[in-house]
Amino acid sequence: MQKLVLASNNAGKVREFQALLAPLNFQVIPQGELGIPSADEPHHTFVENALAKARHASAACGLPALADDSGICAHALNGQPGVLSARYAGEPANDVANNQKLITALKGKNNRGAHYVCALVFVNSANDPEPVIVQTRWYGALIDDAKGSHGFGYDPHFFLPELGLTAAELAPEKKNAISHRGQALRELITQLQSRA
Repeated sequence: MQKLVLASNNAGKVREFQALLAPLNFQVIPQGELGIPSADEPHHTFVENALAKARHASAACGLPALADDSGICAHALNGQPGVLSARYAGEPANDVANNQKLITALKGKNNRGAHYVCALVFVNSANDPEPVIVQTRWYGALIDDAKGSHGFGYDPHFFLPELGLTAAELAPEKKNAISHRGQALRELITQLQSRA
């Protein structure tokens, strides 16, 4: 198996990536298991933050690295919380507080459209001159009342009209098949295979 450091300590993301990459013979090692601290995320775009995280993790351990930066963008809020999604309600990151803040910010807004964004970056080394970069979107709408017990983050409020369910009501396998992260990882794998 090829070892790959995942530049994340988010337990939900770690589970999703391990499940999605296992069939491809990747051993996904969360950076925390290697004693690698989280990278700063000072940028205004998902891609720039993901690239910074991937380079940081690879530099710290010498392994290829995969990083994602993802979040939710509410259309009525000009794309907020965006890159601040994980800490929208402040430090430390708290899903319940983040969801409450977002739903409160949407009170009185007619447009409940939203999309998740996932920027994935793979680097062979910290100084890789050709990182593989993919960015995808998953569209839905935000609802006031949380539904479902799967997933994490904003999933209980992210409603998928075509399915009549929230992301948190989907079985993990179904979510991985259609989510922003699942889409991005499939595209990343296609790009990696084309380089082999």
